Amino acid sequence: MPGTSTPSASSRTRRPRPGRTRRVLAVIALATAVVTAVLAFALGRGTAGTAAPATVSTPEAQEPANPELLALARRDADDPLALGSPDAPVVLIEYSDFQCPFCGRFARETKPDLVRDYVDKGILRIEWRNFPVFGAESDQAARAGWAAGQQNRFWQFHDEAYAEPRRRNAGDFSEDNLLAMARKAGVEDLARFEKDMASEAAHQAVTRDSEEGYGIGVTSTPAFLINGRPVLGAQPTDVFTGIIDEAAEQARQQKDGDE
Repeated sequence: MPGTSTPSASSRTRRPRPGRTRRVLAVIALATAVVTAVLAFALGRGTAGTAAPATVSTPEAQEPANPELLALARRDADDPLALGSPDAPVVLIEYSDFQCPFCGRFARETKPDLVRDYVDKGILRIEWRNFPVFGAESDQAARAGWAAGQQNRFWQFHDEAYAEPRRRNAGDFSEDNLLAMARKAGVEDLARFEKDMASEAAHQAVTRDSEEGYGIGVTSTPAFLINGRPVLGAQPTDVFTGIIDEAAEQARQQKDGDE
């Protein structure tokens, strides 16, 4: 809500990006579309890995979505790291780290409702972006998720990785444990999974997602774009549903106007 915050709702990045050029239009969009979200980034620039106060404007207070951010939706029908129809009127892009506890909260408490009420009804598409910010185990988990996706088991792996709170950089995402998660997620060819996880293709895919996030100013997880509108942190489910409902209505009105 405007002027309010939910404590401990997002995790800060460990990794500074000195000298990185950011696209001006996208940064302006972040500043104008959700001013409180930008403040959440700024207020959380203290100790790496601590939570920033995550806030989001109500749907009524939001500016129209910026085309630069809206265009980040890939809508690739063959993307194994996406849920829902590529033609869904609303796309939620999620920048997340498998070691982020607040990403886990979203995965356990909010995503199931969004899948049931919006994805399964053709209203919403969820596109995952790997945004590992907590070190080696985050990078390894991101590559493991991508590898599971090569056998169409990414979301099963996602749910297994987030099934319970896990320790950060304490071995919970070691190679052996990631292999066990893949097994539980139903990945059939575990030898291929290990090969894919260590591949250059996995590295490039994770780098692509990360560079996209850094390019628009993401510095904490989870971070979301809903039809180009930024939302930070593990917000209550009704925050997401309110924005999705509004975005779907706007898409409907635009479609009617184009006909």
